[in-house]
Amino acid sequence: MKTYLHNTAETEQFGAALWRLLPATGLIFLHGDLGAGKTTLVRAYLRAGGFTGTVKSPTYTLVEEYTLDGRKICHFDLYRLTDPEELEWIGIRDYFTEGCVCFIEWPERGLGFLPESDVSISLAVEGAGRSLTISGLDDEKK
Repeated sequence: MKTYLHNTAETEQFGAALWRLLPATGLIFLHGDLGAGKTTLVRAYLRAGGFTGTVKSPTYTLVEEYTLDGRKICHFDLYRLTDPEELEWIGIRDYFTEGCVCFIEWPERGLGFLPESDVSISLAVEGAGRSLTISGLDDEKK
């Protein structure tokens, strides 16, 4: 599915809709350049689940964890990763077996250490808005 998001509000609306569309567990890859809206999407997802605290990109911490409505959500940002092997040091494989939703920004930096995604979302700045492409959602969930 491909769509155009005209502004930040539409990006947030789409992120909030993901709360209903995505399964309670899974691996979600987020692709896009800096400033494309990846963290905005995750923030809106978390807000839709009832989270009211600060949501920032885990660029320096690599992962931020949240528990909402019985769901565990992990938000990874691999932008600063210098070697994919660093993922082994943080025990990334354990996150995938804990029954949680894992959002991973910059998944290409973890090549060889990440399994295939369940859902892949690509965002690209296009004019004043963003183009968004999503794959991996079942047809009945669209």
